[in-house]
Amino acid sequence: MPNIRLPSHVAFIMDGNGRWAKKRGLPRIYGHAEGVKSAERIIQTAKELGIKYLTFYAFSTENWKRPEEEVNFLMELLRWYLREKIPSFVEDDIRISFIGRRDRIPQETLKWMERAEKETARCGSLWVFVAVDYGGRDELVRAVNRIISEKKRKVDEKLIRRYLDLPLEVPDPDLLIRTAGEKRVSNFLLWYLSYTEFYFADVLWPDFGKEEFLKALQDFSKRVRKFGGLFPDEEENS
Repeated sequence: MPNIRLPSHVAFIMDGNGRWAKKRGLPRIYGHAEGVKSAERIIQTAKELGIKYLTFYAFSTENWKRPEEEVNFLMELLRWYLREKIPSFVEDDIRISFIGRRDRIPQETLKWMERAEKETARCGSLWVFVAVDYGGRDELVRAVNRIISEKKRKVDEKLIRRYLDLPLEVPDPDLLIRTAGEKRVSNFLLWYLSYTEFYFADVLWPDFGKEEFLKALQDFSKRVRKFGGLFPDEEENS
């Protein structure tokens, strides 16, 4: 994409899997399985373009409220996907990490999550984060509790950031993309989204592919990010 300013870090709220399946008269789980293919397309496109970080919202702290059959399928889908794809991630130099709680994840799924992190730890072309049993408020509560347990006497933004889930070297998302026409953040990456640009796509996540991703990136490239400052001409006239 010549002359396009690309984001360093893109986050995704992958919405619409259930609706995609319902439109086709299929159980919701078929939509989730199809949604994995969309994530793969985005990962490959990001790597081709040179984007360095992606974060996918795969399973929230609130998603445990869904039917047990659907929850079990999602955990099994994650386990199966990692078991099948770890070798190709290593070959493609793609690092996989997870953010969120780990105490409620089924042991077999957790085992493959940890294995994916270990086996891709030295990969460096693209770093993909998957949020599983993740909630922005929960992340902040966990961070505060760790700070309290370590008896830190002075708390500032830098200290809090050290206790959050994303590694310190990972920049805040430049761009958040949400599909299926919804326009909310749904408890995702609350600390990190202070100056993130938002892009809302009407297409359902299983239909979100390379073309739609490029549209979002082109839209992002046109935006001027001030981070609370002023445009140059505003500074001259202030």
